[in-house]
This record gives sequence, structure tokens and C-alpha cells, in this order.
Amino acid sequence: MHIDLLPRIAELDTATWNCLTTLGNPFVRHEFLAALEENGCVGGESGWQPVHLAAREDGRLVGALPCYLKSHSWGEFVFDFAWADAYARSGRSYYPKAVSAVPYTPASGPRLLVAPSSDAVRVKAALLEAARERMSALGASSFHCLFPSREDAEFFETQGYAIRLGCQYHWHNHDYRDFDHFLEGFSAEKRKKVKRERRRVREAGIEVLLLEGPEVTPTLWQVFYHFYRDTMLRKSGYLPLSLAFFRSVGQAMPENVVLALARWQGDYVAGALSFRGKDTLYGRYWGASQDFHSLHFELCYYAGIDYCIRNGLRRFEPGAQGEHKISRGFLPTATYSAHWLADPQLGRAVYQFLAREREQMRYHMASLDAHAPYKSTPL
Repeated sequence: MHIDLLPRIAELDTATWNCLTTLGNPFVRHEFLAALEENGCVGGESGWQPVHLAAREDGRLVGALPCYLKSHSWGEFVFDFAWADAYARSGRSYYPKAVSAVPYTPASGPRLLVAPSSDAVRVKAALLEAARERMSALGASSFHCLFPSREDAEFFETQGYAIRLGCQYHWHNHDYRDFDHFLEGFSAEKRKKVKRERRRVREAGIEVLLLEGPEVTPTLWQVFYHFYRDTMLRKSGYLPLSLAFFRSVGQAMPENVVLALARWQGDYVAGALSFRGKDTLYGRYWGASQDFHSLHFELCYYAGIDYCIRNGLRRFEPGAQGEHKISRGFLPTATYSAHWLADPQLGRAVYQFLAREREQMRYHMASLDAHAPYKSTPL
């Protein structure tokens, strides 16, 4: 098996990459990763240098690992700034580090991509062995995989990686007929609260439009980008994604695009962008030009739940953080990351910390379940 290092995903054609098992996840599709590179969101001075791994056997692509050499820890949503500080205090540099992830995207999915007809265990093991060797040769202090699927996380653990446990809030579709059927499982108080929030949006005279694929015209991408830009600059002062990126993704993979827009008195006043996978809706970006009571909840949560029910999607992942999602039907759900540090001493310290943190996170998630709005928590 031969493993190449790819400085650009364009060195593989779209069809070849997408033949690997991606489990219908939109973010590891060739089109999405290529749009990041082609529109300057990674590479250059972004701090995300593409160094993808491609495994070939008899000239055929049998596996791949999307990977980046990082000069900082921004845009990852798995926070390791304390580790970087520990390296600095010991007189060493934590950066560059190597990361297998989808930039700026805290959505779980496959990272170790394997051709369906290949020996998955053998290909994954070869990719991880090559990742350590190649990234160390490039000067990386460590190798990390962010938001892998549970299956991939378990495989990383068998290969000696330390697993970090995180928490997000996901909605699950228990074959609901419609939104009212979903609310039937709520306690009376929580059900009234959700209905009141949705009613306030209607009473304000706001029209909510749910657009898919080609319905999102170049002009509407501009409208949405105005909201996205305002939110990002206000919250972080950092604008990682460009209008050209969104338009590229909309053109290359329209079947994955779901955009909710709010219109008031003839003007668009808010927008929320999601991406649709095989059985999951992923909420990603939100912004608004005016402040309306409960509009955030309507566009980012309730419209997405409605969409999932109508289209038979099994899960809705509305993004990172936000314990306020629990009262609206989203339950604490484990996320994972995998970590390997080349320095033995600092590695031991981090691994011991992660073991303690995992226990604390399990306790935290169990305590959050008590705040679920359901009369009896769904499995």
C-alpha cells in the first residue's frame, strides 16, 4: 500500500474521492473541501495548510484522511490552548500541529475514509501509521482528529490515541407525523413555551421561507452572507468563510443546501444555513439584521425540526454549544476527538487529564438529562 501526501485535494478528482465511504456526510465530500481551498478559506495565511493523505493499492484509491497542518488552534471547537501553553512553558513549540478535521465545522462524521471493497481495518491502520510518520517529518508536535464518528473514534483508541469526550445537543426523529406530534411528548409547561415562541414570530408578521438547492440564487447567497458576516464579526472579529465559498458550495452540491430566511415587511431580516446529509440535518450559520423575539429559535431549531419530520431525516445537529437547546427538544449527545502527542512527558500529562475530564463530562451529561422537556426521555 502506497500513501501520498496531497497539498491540494484537487490532485484527486471528485468522483474518485467521493467513491470512498463518507456515510452521506456533506462535509467530507470532495466538493466541500475543495471549495474551502479554492476560495482561500484554507491554505495561504489561514493557518490551515492542507496535507491530505491518500492510500493507493495497485494504482487504485483505497483510503483517505483529510488533514491539515495548523499554526494555531482557531476554528476547531475542541480547545487545546492550555496544551499549547504547557509546551511553551517547557521551552518547546506546540505549533505546527496536525489535525484531521473539517475546518470551521464542529459536526461529527467519518474521517478515516475507505473504499467499500477494501479491508477497512488494514487501510485505516496504514493511514494512521503514515499520519504519525509524515506529520512528524513536517515538524508537527502532535496529531489530532476532531469530531470523528463514534466508529472512527473507537478505532483511534485501538491505535493508542487518547479520546476526548465532548457534548453537543442533538434532536432525534422518533417517527413523528408532524411538529405537533413531536410536542405531544413534552410536559405541558415546556410545550406551551415552544408554541408561544413560534406564535410570537407569526404575530410579528414574519414570513419564514425554507429554500433548497437551486432556489438559493446568487442574490440570496449575498443576502445570507450579510447576516453571516455581521454575526461572525460581532462575536469573534474573525471571518473564516467567504461569499465565494458559499456560492461555490451552493453550485457544486445544491442537494445538500437548506436555507431558512425570515422576511418582514418585504425585506429579509434573518437567515440560517443548514446542510443536509443522508439522514441528518446539520445547522451551521445564523445571522439577523434586526432583533425579533424568538426568531433565532424559529429559524435555527423549529424550522429545522419541521424540515426533518417532513423529509424523514433521523437526526438534527444544530451546531456546537448551547444548553438552551435542551428545553427545545435537543438532548445531550457525546462527541469525540482523538489525540496523540509526540513528546512522552507532555503526552502522559494530557492523557491523564483527558481520563479525568471524560468522567466529569459523563457526569455533566447525565445531570443535563434531568432538564429535558419530555414527559419521558426518548431512547
